[in-house]
Amino acid sequence: MAKKVMLTGDRPTGRLHIGHYVGSLRRRVELQSDPSYDRIFIMIADAQALTDNADNPDKLRENVLEVTLDYLAAGIDPDKVNIFIQSAVPELTELAFYFMNLTTVSRVQRNPTVKTEIQMRNFEANIPLGFFCYPVSQAADITLFHGTVVPVGEDQKPMIELTNEIVRRFNATYGEVLNEASILLPDNKACMRLPGTDGKAKMSKSLGNCIYLSDTQEEVEKKIKSMYTDPTHLRVSDPGHLEANAVFTYLDAFCQDEHFAKYWPEYKNLDELKEHYTRGGLGDMKCKMFLNKIMQEMLEPIRERRKYWEQHIPEVYQILERGTAAAREVGQQTIREVREAMRINYLEDQQLQQSQSQKYSQTL
Repeated sequence: MAKKVMLTGDRPTGRLHIGHYVGSLRRRVELQSDPSYDRIFIMIADAQALTDNADNPDKLRENVLEVTLDYLAAGIDPDKVNIFIQSAVPELTELAFYFMNLTTVSRVQRNPTVKTEIQMRNFEANIPLGFFCYPVSQAADITLFHGTVVPVGEDQKPMIELTNEIVRRFNATYGEVLNEASILLPDNKACMRLPGTDGKAKMSKSLGNCIYLSDTQEEVEKKIKSMYTDPTHLRVSDPGHLEANAVFTYLDAFCQDEHFAKYWPEYKNLDELKEHYTRGGLGDMKCKMFLNKIMQEMLEPIRERRKYWEQHIPEVYQILERGTAAAREVGQQTIREVREAMRINYLEDQQLQQSQSQKYSQTL
């Protein structure tokens, strides 16, 4: 059976929110116990985050720890998963440099995710080169560890496609060294792109529309109570609309039938609740408080685990050291294979040195 290796990660630009959790983090926790995976690597992508935070490295310095705490709080087991810091694995930079010769500026420009993120950051007139090249860097992140599965959100599909194009180009040019990767999307459609609490399409720290994994019980309840619903649903008797209604999108993402038996036995399942809401006679606040109970149940063990790890910070850094050492070991082996395939391993190639020595000794 072919080896399965998972590679995924997050930029340390702030605490992780429930969009990260349902988009990829929850799946990582589930799959870490799957015996079909040989290795799992989770990268804290601080070098990638520097591409648009170069003038504020202290922000990343603090958030490397915040993201690690969120990983451990969410249930990532450091005995099953290697959590590592991107900038501490220099082989990633080397491989990205080689990959830059295997794609073009126009190909990166066509990437819809890059286009969107350039617009979001108002980089249209002045794009930092490091930011523009980050899709190539991401390809190196995946292939250095021979990643075969990448659990990410739907917006990252163009990145995986570019990664596989680069892999095919490398293997066609230098020989079969690297392998292609497949994307693992959330199995719940609502989880693919969870909106912000304000109903906007993207949950974003800068927009202030996130529920963080580390939020207190009171903070979560306050955010849910203010969540965007249906602006035309002015009276309880009015028919409600589900489209673009953040409360029901979140219920689609988090609600299970057993939650009704536990918290709202008036309904058997979400379909019954939706039917009542759309015909009228059901207030938004009742739906919000039901959602709040579901969210609190999910977040409470995460909050408790985070409290534990906050009291064991030296151990957290030891976890990062072990994970980074494991990542470097794999990365160094891959780079040796890459250099050999590209025939740039001059100092290690004893056969090359001997043949050149013989060539020039014969001219004497």
